[in-house]
This record gives sequence, C-alpha cells and structure tokens, in this order.
Amino acid sequence: MVIFKDRTDAGKKLAEALSEYSGHEDVILLALPRGGVPVAFEVAKELDVELDVFIVRKLGVPGYEELAMGAISSGGVKIMNMGVVQSMQITGEAIDSVVASERVELERREEMYRKGKPELDVTGKTAILIDDGLATGATMKAAFQALRKQNPDKIIVAVPTASREACDEFAAEVDRTVCLTTPEPFYGVGAWYENFAQTSDKEVCDLLKKADEMAGPVMPSRG
Repeated sequence: MVIFKDRTDAGKKLAEALSEYSGHEDVILLALPRGGVPVAFEVAKELDVELDVFIVRKLGVPGYEELAMGAISSGGVKIMNMGVVQSMQITGEAIDSVVASERVELERREEMYRKGKPELDVTGKTAILIDDGLATGATMKAAFQALRKQNPDKIIVAVPTASREACDEFAAEVDRTVCLTTPEPFYGVGAWYENFAQTSDKEVCDLLKKADEMAGPVMPSRG
C-alpha cells in the first residue's frame, strides 16, 4: 500500500502535523540531504519558517552498502551500530576506510549546498530535524547527537514514515517525535512512496535557494 505520492506530497502532509509551529521565529527546520530536503522545503513553505540543511552520511557495510553500520555528521560526530559491526564481523580497518570515503562526500556536499553560507544559529531555538523516513535511524541519530552540541532549546524529529522501532527509540531521546506513519512490516522507506526517485544535488541546491528567497532577511549565523 502506497501512502505518499512523492516527497512533495509527504512534506505537505508533514506540515499539517507541524502546523502549531507556523510563523514561529524561534523554529528552524533542518533537512537531512538529499531526500529530506524536498520534504522539509514543503514544510518550510507551509509554515513560513527558516530552512537549513544538516549534512549526515550513512556508513554502509562494505558489499552491503544499503545496510547502515553507522553514520557521520558535520562537527566530527560518528555513530556506530555495534550490533551490525559485530554480526557482520567488520574490521576496524574496513570501518576507517568507509569513514574516510564518506567524510570526503560530506565535505563536498557542505561546500556545494552552503556555497560559503554559514549554518543558521540554533542556540536557544526549536530545531526540527526532517528526513523522508527512518529505517534503522542511524543517520538521524548522528544528526541529533551533533545538533545537541549546538544548544538548541528543543529538538524535534519529524518524518513522514518510520519503522516503529526507530520512532520509539527517538521518542525516548528527543523532545518530540512526529512519525506520520509506522507501517508493519516496514520493509523500507521507499516502500511507502509511489515515486521515490533519488533527489539530485541540483534539486537540493534549487530548493535551498528558493527557501532563502522565501525567508527574506537572513537570520544571524554562527561566528
């Protein structure tokens, strides 16, 4: 059973669930690229709040790249799923190799998406982390742990669809979770979208540019 037509449709539905934050100047949306950006853009447009990206890279198991053994994010945060590491007997050398490769891609995306613009300052604000869905939650966990170091007042995790396990795990760790759907069995995030085509770098950049234009005056940034 398909629940969402595409990420745009999912974003509009997620915006309805987050409508209480509409127009709040102390709310910042942080999208996880790439798939989280079109979802978060619709939320930002509907709620008239600021949008930024929070860049995180999944660490895939060598040879089984779709299986996450952890994730890294801006700020030097690394999260490992030791259950996967041990069950797949992944060596430290293999982990280091994947981390090094993904760090190069993380830095490339920061340069491409930000174009020199600093991150928005989340200190004392409500930060809403948005992705197109949660399966294992490893990527989102890296994001929220890195974000927590930046002293927001509240952290909210909001996604259109998630596994029940991932949604429950975040409910115990952040101030609020919004998981529109938690299908059982979950299968994977893409199973609940009619169109789950990969989001391109160009689409991310175009949406971030539009979001900046909608926002008007730039908010104070770190540094």
